[in-house]
Amino acid sequence: MIKLNLGFLASHNGSNMQAIINNVKAGKLNANLCAVISNNRSAIAIEKARNENIPAFIVNSSTHPNNSDKEIVRILQQYNVNTVILAGYMKAISKYLIDSFNGRVLNIHPALLPKYGGKGMYGMNVHQAVIKNKESISGATIHLVNEEYDKGPILAQKEISVLPEDTTETLAEKVLKIEHNLYTDVLIKISNGEIVI
Repeated sequence: MIKLNLGFLASHNGSNMQAIINNVKAGKLNANLCAVISNNRSAIAIEKARNENIPAFIVNSSTHPNNSDKEIVRILQQYNVNTVILAGYMKAISKYLIDSFNGRVLNIHPALLPKYGGKGMYGMNVHQAVIKNKESISGATIHLVNEEYDKGPILAQKEISVLPEDTTETLAEKVLKIEHNLYTDVLIKISNGEIVI
């Protein structure tokens, strides 16, 4: 059993982060909640982290014009993070960050990759594309992060049906519900050795 020391990168609401925190607190996931970093001063994720007494930091090109990635890595290493969780982080991840954690950087994507991935395919853009193309299934994907958007090795996927009456908003809601469980399930499997990263 590997004890996961989790560091979160989040740009907005951090609902997936909160779901993981709740599962750690409930004893479902054996992990330490080490640090939260956002590039967005007004991110609710920072507020959520502080409410949970998790060290929280703002790091972006304004706070660290020349070395924001180095500062992110410095903070995560200072708090002994061994697994980095992207929870709606809206900034490209550098090779430096990926290499600093031996590739142990995870992301969740609100579609079944490789479809509907890549630059510009995030949040509601993904769900709009799925609805527009009249797909009958969508879902969520957990993958390792590499230097190309949404191209890292897939660790797990979960499907949901897209109903004829679904809108972008209802689909987003349905996908978010499965995301919350899927992220924790994957982390449990990493912790107990079922998934090796």
